[in-house]
Amino acid sequence: MTIAPDDAQQGTTHRYRVMRDFVQTMDDTLPGKFEVTKEGIVHDMMAPVGPHELTTLHLRKRLEKAMPDENVAHTGEPDVEDAPEGIMRRPDVMVIALTDMEVPGSFDPRTLIAAIEVVSRSNPDNDWVSKARDYPLMGIPVYAIFDPRTGTGAVLTDIHPTPDGPRYATRKDFVYGEDVTIADWTISTANLPLYPSV
Repeated sequence: MTIAPDDAQQGTTHRYRVMRDFVQTMDDTLPGKFEVTKEGIVHDMMAPVGPHELTTLHLRKRLEKAMPDENVAHTGEPDVEDAPEGIMRRPDVMVIALTDMEVPGSFDPRTLIAAIEVVSRSNPDNDWVSKARDYPLMGIPVYAIFDPRTGTGAVLTDIHPTPDGPRYATRKDFVYGEDVTIADWTISTANLPLYPSV
């Protein structure tokens, strides 16, 4: 049986809506964070630990000191959703203009200035691999990754087309202690916490 492109798109859209509805009903009932990717639902079951939350707080405060008042480093809800691509994510920090937050429901990913993730100890590939694939597909121009496991990170920029879809062309690695530039703003990474060694 041959499926016409329109039928395939409708099937993909239906599948995404079912996963999205499930995630929204589970968000308040189960611990952890749920997101939707092309592969399915991602559930980070671990609640963020101290170094993760403290890194998020430091990054938010440092960015907001450097940015003009019309921009914010937002943490928390709502999600960033690209329904046509079938992706719903919730970055740890979203750099966005205040005016672009005045929307009902999820944020449009193409209004984000940058997405920032603090690598989860329980699921690092979600941040380093899956989101590095999803965020350029969603049109987020800058993706910064901070990894408390190693005290390193990277800033990914310059979305360009590839045979596998849009990808970031430029990656600038950094080590905690160095200054890092995210979009138009440079902040210090000094004294960011690390996960305790096990």
